[in-house]
Amino acid sequence: MKQPAIFLDRDGTITDMVYYPEHALVDSPCSPSQLVLMEGTGPALRSFQSLGYKLILISNQPGIAKRHFDPEIHEQIVQRLEYLLSLEGVALTAQYYCLHHPQSKLPEYRLVCGCRKPEPGLLLQAAEEYDLSLRDSITIGDGLTDVLAGKQAGTETILLTTVNSLTARLIADQGIESSFIARNLPEAAEHVQLISGVRS
Repeated sequence: MKQPAIFLDRDGTITDMVYYPEHALVDSPCSPSQLVLMEGTGPALRSFQSLGYKLILISNQPGIAKRHFDPEIHEQIVQRLEYLLSLEGVALTAQYYCLHHPQSKLPEYRLVCGCRKPEPGLLLQAAEEYDLSLRDSITIGDGLTDVLAGKQAGTETILLTTVNSLTARLIADQGIESSFIARNLPEAAEHVQLISGVRS
């Protein structure tokens, strides 16, 4: 029997974005020490697990392609995330990363691919590898790309307004409607508990 999953974006969804004052830019962490769990992430993810959802991370991470860091640093960031989640009693089922960027100066990463959100490639790959039911799954993220990827894969979607509050205003303008909009991951977890109770 196929199982449902929660497809999670990383930065701005379960981990804090980082402000780089020298560039006046909010972006993903470029070092392990910068990766910090957002408040309430642990209880929310434990809630999803208790409801029987697999936890699948789906994240665009073009930092290597943009020469912000090297593959070794990326792996250290991944390991730090696993460590921080373990302290919260959470283990992700899997992590999928798109490392490409269409304008990368590194030929091996310069690619218009099917795995970079809003394309649903990584969600479809995870569904095949873990025998997941996409129609019973939910994609949660703080960006339009997360909502679009989830919709294209056939999942329900929850848009978080944790960082990209402008996204919520763009939704109507671009005609992209998320199944639900939450302020943060704990609020998304409450919604999932409600709809899971209705389905059961």
